[in-house]
Amino acid sequence: MDPKARILFVDDEQLLHSLFERLFARHGMTVTSCSSASQAVDLLAEDKFDLVVTDFMMPDMDGFALLGHVRENYPGTRVIMITAHANVQHAVRMMQHGAIDYIPKPFSTAELVERVQASLAKPVDGDEPEEDEAPVKGKRSSRRKRTGKTAYIGEAPSVKRIKEVLPRISSNRAPVFIQGESGTGKEVLARTIHEMSDRSDKTYLTLNCANLPRELVESHLFGHKKGSFTGAIDDMTGAFERADGGTLLLDEITEIDLSVQAKLLRVLQESEFQRVGSTDVQKVDVRVIATSNRNLSSAISAGIFREDLYHRLAVFPLTVPPLRDHSSDVAILADHFVKKYCSLYDQEKKTLSKGLLDRFRGYSWPGNVRELENLVQRGVLLSAERSVVEVDDVFDDFFTDADPTRSEEGGAPNPKNETIEDMERYMIMQALEDSNNNQQQAAQKLGISARTIRNKLKRYREEGLME
Repeated sequence: MDPKARILFVDDEQLLHSLFERLFARHGMTVTSCSSASQAVDLLAEDKFDLVVTDFMMPDMDGFALLGHVRENYPGTRVIMITAHANVQHAVRMMQHGAIDYIPKPFSTAELVERVQASLAKPVDGDEPEEDEAPVKGKRSSRRKRTGKTAYIGEAPSVKRIKEVLPRISSNRAPVFIQGESGTGKEVLARTIHEMSDRSDKTYLTLNCANLPRELVESHLFGHKKGSFTGAIDDMTGAFERADGGTLLLDEITEIDLSVQAKLLRVLQESEFQRVGSTDVQKVDVRVIATSNRNLSSAISAGIFREDLYHRLAVFPLTVPPLRDHSSDVAILADHFVKKYCSLYDQEKKTLSKGLLDRFRGYSWPGNVRELENLVQRGVLLSAERSVVEVDDVFDDFFTDADPTRSEEGGAPNPKNETIEDMERYMIMQALEDSNNNQQQAAQKLGISARTIRNKLKRYREEGLME
């Protein structure tokens, strides 16, 4: 079986097919694209996919109908819904009926990749436990191979100091607040704390507060009663109730609205909560670990995060250093990721070449440990049967953003910041430039009609995006 994650992308916008295929190939994923939900139904019957990413508005059968088909016939396949017409009722409906994520437009390519990777890491209904793995009460099983305890890797002084205090932090139920830049390993640290605690055999639940529509955060935290608001078509069990007895990670907690922060403060103080629309008070025993990549002093000063909530959460405040501040750990981390992905993809033992390690050591790592892991994963996959991962396996010219050390000059959008619409516009303009402004040739190159290009160019002019 192909070790790469397999994604089915469903959108009637043909130009996006090429964009998505190129985007996710850079991250070791295989994308199959189609233009309608009915085509997706046929492809699902013929092949197996880990994830379906579908637009909501399509001509023959909308994304909601496709979601229902997938959940009924392929319960182990995750579904992400994309829509340009986002509202709270719509989001509730999609997620209540089994969508693992819901992404309103516009969104950046980096956000989409991160949300896809996060969705692939989540267990879903229909996953079967390994033969030697018994289901754990309160946790859904996963087909992912178990690789043992989470490892917090590093030997630099700043990392060692964190590792030294972990046994004492883990031995109680007091809240922990972990700060650090995106990609530094905050969630790895949180899971390590859980696995070192006496709750390690209980539920470990993660809720990414930044990935949820703001109006749904309260429901996902505390649950809601059927009919408590428009779109609440069933009772919903919240994260605190599901994590009772275990640990709840509130990722990017600073994205929660102030009104919900007040209710979160009550849970931390009183160990009790109420579902939305209910008067019943429920007691709960949950250890909370919170993370944020924001500057907390600035967030508190700006009035977007409650200072009393911070002090309630930060019984143990930890700051995870960016990788550039412990660059001596790059080789150790890279070796760890090589072993991880060789095991995951059933490959023989591999090592990184000296040239590749030198390249890694000379880089500033704006994406931190997550960026290093992604590059090592790519190298393991592209080195195929060879036992040494070379520079060209990671920094291949095929991947237009593969070399993070090169200049950003030249006009190409930076995929970390640009939206899908920006990338689409860049592809059209680049195809026109390559074909000397021949719209027919550019259309053929992109796999779309010349009429689509004309309509896009008209819109770009109207919006002032081109001369």
